[in-house]
Amino acid sequence: MNLPFQINLENKVAVVTGGSGVLGSEVSKALAMSGAKVAILARNQKKIDQVVYEIEQMGGEALGYSVDVLNKDKLENVRKKIISELGHCTILINGAGGNHPGATTSHERFEKEDLENYEQHSFFDLENEAVENIFNINFLGTLAPTQVFAQDMIQSEETTIINISSMNAYKPLTKIPAYSSAKAAISNFTQWLAVYFSKIGIRVNAIAPGFFLTEQNKDLLIKADGEYSERAHKIISQTPMERFGNPKELIGTLLWLVDHSSSSFVNGIVIPVDGGFSSYSGV
Repeated sequence: MNLPFQINLENKVAVVTGGSGVLGSEVSKALAMSGAKVAILARNQKKIDQVVYEIEQMGGEALGYSVDVLNKDKLENVRKKIISELGHCTILINGAGGNHPGATTSHERFEKEDLENYEQHSFFDLENEAVENIFNINFLGTLAPTQVFAQDMIQSEETTIINISSMNAYKPLTKIPAYSSAKAAISNFTQWLAVYFSKIGIRVNAIAPGFFLTEQNKDLLIKADGEYSERAHKIISQTPMERFGNPKELIGTLLWLVDHSSSSFVNGIVIPVDGGFSSYSGV
């Protein structure tokens, strides 16, 4: 793995939730290649093991833990294992998140005839359970790990928390109201935490990725024949760089935020990495 620049994270222990996903795995590898001991937290043990294997093949150190980030008791158990096997957490990346089809509308805008079109999934058909699931995995899935692992940071120096927000937090996207709202909560929570932890030296920032192809959005962006969907073309048309992002393009921002010598006075910000999407008015 080629890093955009080198930082020294030796003697650091990084906990990455959602660390086996498309974006999370790149984050985990970058931290390991910078010298950190990485604890990868996710649900799917097979995927976790694959990322751990890839890190070890690159000469890094990582261990994987299958856990539900919404279960504080299990997170506490994992925390004890991490302390025993790697050390106390000094870097926390809250990358767990996701969307749910039950909280997604079929169309971007509602029309009167949609009330009688039972094949459509409108705002009025959004499932409470699905909406709750989205808020749980995105917001509570950031809050609970922070409650658990920030305990280790109180007595340490140069500690940091990085949350993963989204472009949806700046401007809500059509079709996915619950996900957009949940990510807006992440950005707000990042600022709240930055103030709350400011006197004990824990810096809290967030990265807001633009559009990257992941397992969670591929069904919306890629058609069965492998071609881009209408929605994908619309996204690219509103992105000045006229393409989707590569997960590796998050790493420079990540390393800058993690490195105390580079960003020690940076606290409470949400950084878009979006190819200019948030700057473009569409005109």
